Amino acid sequence: MAKQNVSEQFVDILGRAGVKRLYGVVGDSLNPVVDAVRRHPGIEWIQVRHEETAAFAAGAEAQITGDLAACAGSCGPGNLHLINGLYDAHRSMAPVLALASHIPSGEIGLGFFQETHPELLFQECSHYNEMISNPQQMPRLLQTAIQHAIGRGGVSVVSMPGDVASLPAPEKSVEHALVTSRPTVRPGDEEIDQLCAMVDKAKRVTLFCGSGTAGAHAEVMEFAEKVKAPVGHALRGKEWIQYDNPFDVGMSGLLGYGAAYEATNECDLLILLGTDFPYNAFLPTDVKIVQVDVRPERLGRRSKLDLAVWGDVRETLRCLTPRVKPKSDRKFLDRMLKKHADALEGVVKAYTRKVEKHRPIHPEYVASVLDEIADEDAVFTVDTGMCNVWAARYLTPNGKRRVIGSFSHGSMANALPQAIGAQFTDRNRQVVSMSGDGGFSMLMGDFLTLVQYNLPVKVVLFNNSSLGMVELEMLVGGLPSFGTTNTNPDFAAVARACGAYGVRVEKPKQLESALRDAFKHKGPALVDVVTDPNALSIPPKISADMVTGFALSAGKIVLDGGVGRMLQMARSNLRNVPRP
Repeated sequence: MAKQNVSEQFVDILGRAGVKRLYGVVGDSLNPVVDAVRRHPGIEWIQVRHEETAAFAAGAEAQITGDLAACAGSCGPGNLHLINGLYDAHRSMAPVLALASHIPSGEIGLGFFQETHPELLFQECSHYNEMISNPQQMPRLLQTAIQHAIGRGGVSVVSMPGDVASLPAPEKSVEHALVTSRPTVRPGDEEIDQLCAMVDKAKRVTLFCGSGTAGAHAEVMEFAEKVKAPVGHALRGKEWIQYDNPFDVGMSGLLGYGAAYEATNECDLLILLGTDFPYNAFLPTDVKIVQVDVRPERLGRRSKLDLAVWGDVRETLRCLTPRVKPKSDRKFLDRMLKKHADALEGVVKAYTRKVEKHRPIHPEYVASVLDEIADEDAVFTVDTGMCNVWAARYLTPNGKRRVIGSFSHGSMANALPQAIGAQFTDRNRQVVSMSGDGGFSMLMGDFLTLVQYNLPVKVVLFNNSSLGMVELEMLVGGLPSFGTTNTNPDFAAVARACGAYGVRVEKPKQLESALRDAFKHKGPALVDVVTDPNALSIPPKISADMVTGFALSAGKIVLDGGVGRMLQMARSNLRNVPRP
């Protein structure tokens, strides 16, 4: 058998770690690795138009599958383009291995053409970031990088000069065992005893859930039933905890709705389950707080804790629930459920009157129709900005759907690239990119990637010709909107020119049929919906110092707006509330 070079060994190890695709843009120092991929039977090279897309796509694939995904960039500007998508993957705890190809090893430090220093550039958005400068480092260095990405949940970056990639791999290299899954983490008995005592003592317990409750829905419901606790959630916890939840009181935060804020602030004991919810203005300061998280560095960094519990949410609740005393008093829970239903009843009416005639089209109406007709197991990728609002309030989780966005990093232009990664995991699963015109146009070149690979992603474009969330920030800050208006083309015509299906919708009565036709199309499709830029209303007593980005710096008032089918869910939960 012919002797392997370093690139071939590198690609073989990725394949043994479960990597199915390598997203990137070919070029110069990366060429030996790409050639090794070309000849490898188990890994596909995915050619994108921008390396930022490669990193976003890899991050989305990792979030969908839970397995290691990979991306690559050539030396200097090529791998530098990866950085924004890697930040997003890292903050989303998505296991991603990034190859940052490097300039010739003999030129490093001498100001060579396209020289950068990847070991410095990627330090903040990775758990591991090292350079292969000698073939003898393979495969141990790559194995270490893989285990960091999988074991700690996040990004590892390996940089490698192009000349090193072409050198012969060391003979008799050891076949290392690779870690490809994470263990569960159980808290210590002392922490469980303390938490049990706090729960038993409290009269009013509230649970607030984040993405760390993935896989723990049954355990959360069992515990909530036993202690009669209302259950609220952050945006990243919505898909995991809101469905089939008779204790649901909505979402907290600037995009929140319902009674989640009241439930977290009027309890005796607030238990934060798997959430790194960053908006501490919504968290109480005068109740006891317990936080349960598998990442110990997150414990207590948002609020003062009375107890920090290091462990998986599921394992923690499995230990805790059998030991706590059942509570019979439902007064607090029932009061919160009624507040939740009343709150939704009050805001939903604004977007249920004459929506079929309103022009430009209400974006709330678009999101509502989309939610109704999308598949039961659809994957939604959501642009940052106003699309976050519509996803938070109108997409109905059911335990099968997935909702992915740049919810921690808050990047623009994430939805289309993430849809690429999501669709590659399963071409038969419906993937819908909820894109804003600002985000879509920022990385619009990778719409061509959909066409090139005939990926059946459906782009639903909320086209209000503006950076809507930025306009909102300026308005609340007492500033006139400036630099937020987009002069847009007919995006449907652009889609057709690219070789995809495209349709433009300007009248509400055209919407449902346009979406259904696009969803039936076998390949990529874009529905360009002209929406009302003034759709979001703000309570009149919100003050200028309340909003900085997505966070409230003072006060606890959230944006007003519709809430889709969540009102129906809240009403169904009220069946358990005693009537006077």
